[in-house]
Amino acid sequence: MFNSKIIGLGKYLPENVVTNYDLEKKIDTSHAWIVERTGIEERRHIKKGDGNTTASMGAKAAKIAIDRANISADKIDLILFATLSPDYYMPGSGVFVQNILNIPTCPAMDIRNACSGFVFGLATADQFLKTGMYKNILVIGSETQSGAIDMTSRGRDIAVIFGDGAGAAVVTRSESPNEGVLSSHLHSEGEHADELVMVAPNMNKWVTEIVSDNDPADSSYYPYMNGKHVFKNAVTRFEEVINAGLNYNNLKAKDINLLIPHQANLRISQFVQSKFNLRDDQIYNNIMRYGNTTAASIPIALTEAWEEGKVKDGDLIVLAAFGAGFSWGSNIIKW
Repeated sequence: MFNSKIIGLGKYLPENVVTNYDLEKKIDTSHAWIVERTGIEERRHIKKGDGNTTASMGAKAAKIAIDRANISADKIDLILFATLSPDYYMPGSGVFVQNILNIPTCPAMDIRNACSGFVFGLATADQFLKTGMYKNILVIGSETQSGAIDMTSRGRDIAVIFGDGAGAAVVTRSESPNEGVLSSHLHSEGEHADELVMVAPNMNKWVTEIVSDNDPADSSYYPYMNGKHVFKNAVTRFEEVINAGLNYNNLKAKDINLLIPHQANLRISQFVQSKFNLRDDQIYNNIMRYGNTTAASIPIALTEAWEEGKVKDGDLIVLAAFGAGFSWGSNIIKW
């Protein structure tokens, strides 16, 4: 049986930096309020006319990952694209990456698991590679959320959190059982779906209805989050799914070289760090600079940690995410 391992990583962030002080000029908030509740100091937003879309940013990150993997793009056998902010309602964004990279007829699938998307994508790639069906798989997480955020005081709780960006990984088949993805652990619980949601437009409330109603109080086409409920569930599920991965592989928290949690909120990451008694050098956070980039947050953070020399051969790397659905998961990786 084959195993799978990551051989190339890449990230792309838009050049446009939006600080908390910039947001102070638009909505009723403050730098101190945002930092205290989220840890975020700035984030990146695309700008109209800069050429960035969810797919194009994903392709930029992918090109870097492919170059670092030391393979040509035509060696990619499958594209898995995780996003909640696709370029089009249909088709999925993965096919645009396939076209940009010029990989004729390469299959592409989108994964819609929001913040957990990259973890689910890596788990999916791992299974395709273990069966021997494919040899090289490109897993992308990319988001352009800034255009769908209520940038008024009404939407403050959401507006201060989310950012744009992309990360990518090339995952390849390996014959060594002692390296790569050791296991993945995935869960969903739909009873909480309405606690973190973007309802419209949908097939029961299409754009024409929204336009004709012209209801200024309608916020259904903006993201909604029950922050306290999400926080409570997130800290519990993070702990559970990390422990599940460690126990499955007969490992302990002290064996973790680097935990890369989904960058949802610095307070969640700090809570998880304390639960596992991890030192600061055993957990990686960059939400301060980029905000919550949803499906892109883990591949961006993993790439950045690798670029900084914090991911080394033989290291035990743990990826963990929690997001809309609710869905949550972990990947246990021997680098």
